[in-house]
Amino acid sequence: MWLLDKGLKRLVKRGELTVIDHKGRAWRYGAPEPGLNPVIVRLTDASTPRRIARDPGVGGAEAYMDGRLVLEQGDILDLIFIIRRNNPWEDKSGKRGFLKKGSKLKARLDRLNWKRRARQNVAHHYDIGNALYERFLDGDMQYSCAYYTDPSNSLEQAQLDKKAHIAAKLDLKPGQRVLDIGCGWGGMALYLNRVAGVEVLGITLSEEQIRTARARAEAAGVADKVRFELMDYRDVNDTFDRIVSVGMFEHVGPPFYRAFFRKCREILADDGVMLLHTIGRMGPPGTTDRFTQKYIFPGGYIPALSEVVGASERERLILADCETLRLHYYYTIREWYERTKQAKEAIVADFDERLHRLWLYYLAGAMTMFSDASMVNYQLQYIKRRLALPITRDYMFEAERRLMTLEQPPERPAAQRR
Repeated sequence: MWLLDKGLKRLVKRGELTVIDHKGRAWRYGAPEPGLNPVIVRLTDASTPRRIARDPGVGGAEAYMDGRLVLEQGDILDLIFIIRRNNPWEDKSGKRGFLKKGSKLKARLDRLNWKRRARQNVAHHYDIGNALYERFLDGDMQYSCAYYTDPSNSLEQAQLDKKAHIAAKLDLKPGQRVLDIGCGWGGMALYLNRVAGVEVLGITLSEEQIRTARARAEAAGVADKVRFELMDYRDVNDTFDRIVSVGMFEHVGPPFYRAFFRKCREILADDGVMLLHTIGRMGPPGTTDRFTQKYIFPGGYIPALSEVVGASERERLILADCETLRLHYYYTIREWYERTKQAKEAIVADFDERLHRLWLYYLAGAMTMFSDASMVNYQLQYIKRRLALPITRDYMFEAERRLMTLEQPPERPAAQRR
């Protein structure tokens, strides 16, 4: 316990954390802090403190998942909030200390997402079945950052507003051909067809997603206008008037950034527009934490803005607009976390308790990355020709106002609420 005690004494100054070891001894850290709930943690065996101290991210996660770290007061989100709030990104000196990430060499090797590996990595996360995602996503199955015009809005409203926000930036015209790279379960593609009369090809590497997306297009009677293919972006050869990619770029990997933008430029019409929506870092390039790499997104990497723009400018794409969404993903994941907590019984029945704890840990950690750490979302609009869009941004605002009057958010199916 001495090693963990040493790290926690150095880290925890804000918030009350009590750790009870396997012998029943209480170790106390920090002080009361407004907005942080007191947390009492019990560690059930002698080896757990050492595992956590040596690798806090993976060691802490596995202890919680296995039931060796038990929350006697507070929940896993309260615990992670204390850790994050004691190391906020804005106050950093640049040293991570207790919250180290791991080997930079291994991180570079993990980002080599060639075609076969990219498909394996996607299957690891998305092909465990739709039942889990249906428990916490909105009715349209949007698994990416929503857009909150008001933090009190429902998740369903915010996801609908996100689609309108993106559609407005695409400056769509009826009859245009749109490519949706990383189409998920098809919600964005179907929306763009519905509100703008465009034809859409959605591509994904997930077999579970492609089945659902195709079924949705058939049910809507638009399968001839909205098609979905199991395809790597590197294999697309047609030309498109618009390209949209939401929440997929995090799976590309820095070694392939230039190849990604080179392909997009190649298949984008001369007067075309591309909208890239991705999680990003506010600071310089970094590494993916070992917990996320091992359990959630193997091969995943969150880019710094400098990495994205550095790659796109070398492929002669014009960055026409850049927006930073700072807290929108925090609000989004907060709702996902609460829905996952409420769906415990169903998730445990469909999978097991360990997976439910894994997902709570993942969502709690992800949420606090947007409230206290370095993560934001970027929306980057690209063109090939400087005359492809109006010279002011008024067209975006006008289109968004119109689009937001067209639809009401979809009802969340009763099966997803149980």
